[in-house]
Amino acid sequence: MAVQLDYIAKKGWKPTSNHLITLIKLELSKIAIKEAKGKPLKKVFEEGAASVAAESSTGTWTKVYDGPGSGIPRAAKYKALAFDLDFNNKMFKVAYPMDLFEPDNMSGLLAGIVGNIAGMKMVSGMRIFDVKFPKKMVKAFLGPKFGVEGVRKFLGKKKECLLCTVPKPKIGRTDKEQALLARDLFSAGDGSYDGIKDDENLTNLTFNPFYSRVKLVLDELKKAENKTGKKKFYLCDISHSNIDEMEKRARHIKKHKGTFMMIDVITTGFAAVDTIRRKDLGLAIHAHRAMHGFITRDNSEGIHGHGELEGFSISMIVLAKIFRLLGVDSIHGGSPLAKMEDYGEAEYIAKVLQEKNLKPDKRIPSLGQDWHHIKPVWMTASGGLHPGDFESVLSKLGNDIIIQCGGGVLGHPKGVKAGVIAAQQARSIFYKKIPIRRFVREEDCSELASAVEIWGYGPRIVY
Repeated sequence: MAVQLDYIAKKGWKPTSNHLITLIKLELSKIAIKEAKGKPLKKVFEEGAASVAAESSTGTWTKVYDGPGSGIPRAAKYKALAFDLDFNNKMFKVAYPMDLFEPDNMSGLLAGIVGNIAGMKMVSGMRIFDVKFPKKMVKAFLGPKFGVEGVRKFLGKKKECLLCTVPKPKIGRTDKEQALLARDLFSAGDGSYDGIKDDENLTNLTFNPFYSRVKLVLDELKKAENKTGKKKFYLCDISHSNIDEMEKRARHIKKHKGTFMMIDVITTGFAAVDTIRRKDLGLAIHAHRAMHGFITRDNSEGIHGHGELEGFSISMIVLAKIFRLLGVDSIHGGSPLAKMEDYGEAEYIAKVLQEKNLKPDKRIPSLGQDWHHIKPVWMTASGGLHPGDFESVLSKLGNDIIIQCGGGVLGHPKGVKAGVIAAQQARSIFYKKIPIRRFVREEDCSELASAVEIWGYGPRIVY
């Protein structure tokens, strides 16, 4: 528990514009309750909140030397404060003076605010719901080079969503086979299909080498652009544990006139994303969030803000804010139709990525954010989606999204090109304000009708 300094704000205290704020929920452990020896649980929770503020800023677990040269007076000045304690839902906020951090160092910041707090024995569960960055920190990062409007400009697409397909199976096609798939995607129907994407584990493989794949797919992309008059994109995976190799791969994409690179932003890390963005390689960054579930997922009732937590996690809202700040141009944010997101998280993530002056959402624990110069980011909706979902997804998330269908295009009963046409039809009728059920009823021999016949109108749960 917190000692030596008081890490609970006085009643009525408010943070300044120079504070970074986190929103946290915690569960007290059986050990903490036992050692409280009859102390009111409200007081024990207060001590838990104070301990989080202490451990993540200037405190430690016991009284230490406080004489000349000890740093205790400075620690008192720069300490974090827990405030707005909600005893019913076991939630609270922590405010940190920005002098505790380097403004442009995301890795250092996270080592502070979430570095050790999950290891305290008095806590059995914790979730970081949100973080709000002060202007000083926002100004220290570049944000997206292109963002929503920049990508629209180089694609020549002034409105509407983007459609993209990831090859399925995830691993199996050769570089040549993937290029042929790109040809089918880009040429089918009216030629309006927008993109193809590597899956998260497709890197530089013996049967599908990165450098050859880039050239072959981009060659097909250019042919399709010339034939259809419509710009296309390839989200090409440069992920590697060696950042120098990532840069080499990005430059290869640029050499062959690609416009996007893809990074597995969790597995490569915050430093990799920040470094690649600051090198300003002239490519948009698509952020895949592979491994995020081991950080963000919590199936307990407490994930809604009320009820009990059963583990330790960080919300996707926090990660979405971090990667928008670091400078990705698009990032996966889930689907508003997914089983675990029926309380509005995906819809709020879209706002996190795209609104300039974000307000808190009453449905879920949140803090809002002023983004200042940081551009809006594309949200990618994915995970079991198919053409029968488009009306619902677009109605909830708006136009500045990439709808990614893998099996939802490639699994069409009449083949890949029919799958592409079904997706094109679903997008087209949405913007013409034609209800999908009416279209399917009136055009029962259409590719979209065939897709709905096999998948229906709701998402497919991925087991």
